[in-house]
Amino acid sequence: MNDLLHTVTGPLPASAVRGPVLAHEHLALDLTRGADSGARLTAGHRAAITEELASLRAEFGLSLVVELTCRGMGRDVDGMARIAADSKVAVVAGTGWYYEPFHPRELSRTSAEQLAGTLVGEIERGCGGSGIRPGVIGEVGSHGDLPSEAEARTLTAAALAATATGLSVATHARLGRGGLAQLELLTAAGLPPHRVSIGHQDLLDDPAAHRELAAAGAYVAFDTVGKEGYQSDRVRLRLLLALLESGYADRALLSCDVSRHGYLVSEGGTGYGHLFRSFVPKLRAAGVDETLIDTLTRRNPLRFLTGRDGADGASSVAGGCLPGREPE
Repeated sequence: MNDLLHTVTGPLPASAVRGPVLAHEHLALDLTRGADSGARLTAGHRAAITEELASLRAEFGLSLVVELTCRGMGRDVDGMARIAADSKVAVVAGTGWYYEPFHPRELSRTSAEQLAGTLVGEIERGCGGSGIRPGVIGEVGSHGDLPSEAEARTLTAAALAATATGLSVATHARLGRGGLAQLELLTAAGLPPHRVSIGHQDLLDDPAAHRELAAAGAYVAFDTVGKEGYQSDRVRLRLLLALLESGYADRALLSCDVSRHGYLVSEGGTGYGHLFRSFVPKLRAAGVDETLIDTLTRRNPLRFLTGRDGADGASSVAGGCLPGREPE
């Protein structure tokens, strides 16, 4: 447990984060494969991204972005540091390996223990000689109901590195599938469930699976808010409210997962601010109060990053509740 966040511009006390947090975003990445050139956020997009974040800081108090571009995804920690410095929004960088189609070839010959050693080296000394230390492991991925052999090794490596360094692990569960298998594998390697965020659960229309993850102690990431081509925000809202009504408000994380330049406001997309401009007002209209919104958008991601499970006064509803429900 560590109350000091490792950001791309240096250590930051978690107590200094007074505004909302985006729990799963990308500021610099390259996922292009074949003819698809849209899944990129490059130096040419840096000014537009900086402007968006600065605007969200001014309008909504945005304080922190958890940037989950890891190894093999076109990560650029120096670029992230420039965005953070210019926008005055803190950024936490990630490490680890994405799902198998993005694994480097040599990874197939490397054990989980060796891979964990690579991650620990980055976490302790910085990424690629930059001196910039990751503050989270993720987004480590799988793409099915069960991880492939290679994905099981990289997930195990993430768990081993997390337990050695005190960081938390955020996953990529493609289209929301396989989250329970991911959690089982990570915890079997010794990682406590409250140090795990299972990604993209808003793409899985399965409230029972969300409750099972939350009951086990993991964070349930509703992190593709605004991506209507994958899932409507109407369904996302229904799924999130079901989780809140089940008493698991302290297990939910929210974000937009901007992963293509077409999502930027400057290119006509909904941008990083869709969560605050569109989705949070829908939560308010559904009866979610400001204390609970603060839990979802600030306290939960800070507790996930630091491992302070149950700290900062956060309970299942943290002093707020939905109409007709008493705090549990």
